[in-house]
Amino acid sequence: MDASRGPAAEATTQEGTPSGEAESFEAETKRGRPSRVERRDRKNKGAGSFLRELPVLLFIAFVLALLIKSFLVQAFYIPSESMDQTLRIGDRVLVNKVVYRFHPPRRGDIIVFEEPHPTNESHRNPLEGFWHWLTQGLGVSANPEKDFIKRVVALPGETIEIKAGQVYIDGRNLVEPYLGLTGDTRDYPPHHVPPGNLFVMGDNRTNSNDSRFGLGYIPLRKVVGRAFVIIWPPGRAQWVHTVPAHV
Repeated sequence: MDASRGPAAEATTQEGTPSGEAESFEAETKRGRPSRVERRDRKNKGAGSFLRELPVLLFIAFVLALLIKSFLVQAFYIPSESMDQTLRIGDRVLVNKVVYRFHPPRRGDIIVFEEPHPTNESHRNPLEGFWHWLTQGLGVSANPEKDFIKRVVALPGETIEIKAGQVYIDGRNLVEPYLGLTGDTRDYPPHHVPPGNLFVMGDNRTNSNDSRFGLGYIPLRKVVGRAFVIIWPPGRAQWVHTVPAHV
């Protein structure tokens, strides 16, 4: 009689829940640990939760990037050779927008500034304006007629004069170790820098549109910040140190 019940019991077990999984489920439940089914459900829920939160995380990262760009650091593209050899065409630099809240620009600083004396203001619709603001801040594009990068040579209240390419500040010889071997032998008559303004020049003196010619004096309110590092291309990545020009 026991033999006749054995096959029937075995068949019942095979048709129902697999005995191994049932025993495992019961054992894990008794030990207070989640079963494999529960762990699989939690994993699926975790992946779904991450995907739902991803747009929010991207939005937060985007807002933080815009805040940093607006108030702390901004990338700029070098569009001309006016600062060669210090900065070359295609370089991208980061500009510290906070530093001049603590002290004014100093002689030798490489600064980025807006068009000091704009004549024709371009009108963009809101979408074009936002796109320009975003790409410019990422250093993707740059308009050489809107933003400039030069070196501070003369400070407010000083008198600058150039004789055969040699700069004089208040009658004293200015030593400029950052200049290349190609010298500029042109003269520039004495000019007094008005209060609240800067006199800037490019390191490539023979090929620079600066305060000597087209730009004139740079109002301090037009200064965006000080360039402090080259971030692109990788082979050119380096700090941009302020090289003091000694009078």
